[in-house]
Amino acid sequence: MLDLNDATDLDTDRSAHRIIVGISGATGIVYGVRLLDELHAVGVETHLVISRAGEMTRSYETSHSARELRRKADVSYPPADVGAAIASGSFRTRGMIIAPCSMRTLAEIATGVTTSLLTRAADVCLKERRRVVLLVRETPLTTVHLRNMLAVTEAGAIVFPPVPAFYDRPETIDDIVDHTVGRVLDLFDLDSGRVARWGEPVRRDLAPRNGRSV
Repeated sequence: MLDLNDATDLDTDRSAHRIIVGISGATGIVYGVRLLDELHAVGVETHLVISRAGEMTRSYETSHSARELRRKADVSYPPADVGAAIASGSFRTRGMIIAPCSMRTLAEIATGVTTSLLTRAADVCLKERRRVVLLVRETPLTTVHLRNMLAVTEAGAIVFPPVPAFYDRPETIDDIVDHTVGRVLDLFDLDSGRVARWGEPVRRDLAPRNGRSV
C-alpha cells in the first residue's frame, strides 16, 4: 500500500499511471476484482473505493475478506471519506472504472448529486475531462436507466455493459471475464494480453491472475 503522506509516493510523473477503481453493490464484483489484478500486472497504481452495498456483494459473491480485497489495491478509501485525495481534481489520475456499476451509482453520476466518495470521484473525473468507464449491471432496463446512460455519455463517460463475446468460443467463466476486462483496459491504451482479438489467434495458455478470480 502507498503512503499518501509520503511525497515520493505522489510524484506527479506517476499520475499517468493511476486509475481509480470503484466497486458498487451490483452483482458482478468479479469484474472489479479482476481489474485490480490486471492493472497491477501492467504496472498501474490503483486507488480503490467500495460502496457499503459493494461490501455486501463481496461477501455474497467472493471468498475474499474485506481486507484481502483492499490489499489488491495500492490505496483504498472508505466510501464516506469525501475528503480523500480522489475527491479532488488536483489529484491527477488517468480516470476511473466502476465495475460493476449499479443503477443507483449511475443515477448519482448522471444527476451530479453525489452522496459518497464512489460517485464523487466519478464526478471529479468527468469535470476534469478524464476517462470514466461504467460497467453497468442491470436487466431489463427502464426508461429511467436508459436516460441516465444517455446523460452520463453526454457528460463524457463511457457506458460499458459487461456483455460477453462468443466469437472466441470461451471455455470458462475466466475466459469471459478476461475478455471484458481486457476490452475495458483497451480504453485506457493498456493491453492485458488476455483479449481474444478478431482475426488473431486465441490464447488459452494464460492462467488467471492469482490462480482464481474470486
